[in-house]
Amino acid sequence: MLTPRDDVSLSKTKSLDLSSLLHLPDVTTDRAWLEHGEVHTNGPVLDNEILADAAVKDAIAHHGTAAKTWNVVNTDRTVGARVAGAIAQKYGNEGFGGQLNFTFKGSIGQSFGAFNLGGMSLTLIGEANDYVGKSMNGGEIVIKPFENATYEASQNVIVGNTCLYGASGGTLYVNGIAGERFAVRNSKGIAVLEGAGDHCCEYMTGGVVVVLGSVGRNVGAGMTGGLGYFLDETGDFQTRVNPEIVQVQKVLTKAGEQQLKSLIEAHAERTGSPKAKTILADWQNRLPQFWQVVPPSEADSAEAFVQKDKVTSAVS
Repeated sequence: MLTPRDDVSLSKTKSLDLSSLLHLPDVTTDRAWLEHGEVHTNGPVLDNEILADAAVKDAIAHHGTAAKTWNVVNTDRTVGARVAGAIAQKYGNEGFGGQLNFTFKGSIGQSFGAFNLGGMSLTLIGEANDYVGKSMNGGEIVIKPFENATYEASQNVIVGNTCLYGASGGTLYVNGIAGERFAVRNSKGIAVLEGAGDHCCEYMTGGVVVVLGSVGRNVGAGMTGGLGYFLDETGDFQTRVNPEIVQVQKVLTKAGEQQLKSLIEAHAERTGSPKAKTILADWQNRLPQFWQVVPPSEADSAEAFVQKDKVTSAVS
């Protein structure tokens, strides 16, 4: 359907040969050019074992409940994705009425909980690589340190980069710090964590992110939707925000306070986070330490309701 313009002559395009775009072969009826190769496989993976488990098979088939525990290593990648695929193939994104409660122990590979669906609760005791909760649609992912860990969770990285990438639902609780680009392109996912690297909430279009600790630079770059809550214990959070789109203010409304507090309470319950418990125990003094990052689409929401005379600029 493309035709070149005859009335335009540009020196930088005069040498372009457009024939590959304008004179295409008939591929709609003649499919001889298409070669179907063998289906690629990485060999046996953990999800195959999970899906072969009798209790899991029965739960998926009959909207039942199953609870299982597996040990994992960092070559166990995209754990949970095939399970979500089997559920989606049978019921779609929201049709599964059962509950799968899976616990994993160890250092897991990339994309843990990718494409997670409602009815799937994945708990990792250990640590995870990049892309946790990638494109998750529903359900819950909980990550907390090894049971014998001697380090302070709130001061240590426990998940990698680009977690919650493109999430369209679900909730992620991380008792520890995440790497860079946390919640990039998140559209509806909810998360609570205890710190993050650069570019947190980048290009976010929806959802809620609560960070109970320090973050890197460029927070909220390209963020057009959703809300972010950030605990500022060092007094320098405003210098870390990209002010091109978002505004930064204290938590001004009861609805915003309730949203923030309820998520921290859930985080404490799911992960046992000492920091979350400390914040809740001193709530009236801790609440003023939180900043709310608000894009224009959320300015009139009950949780934000930006009042321009009270907004504190993200830059001095």
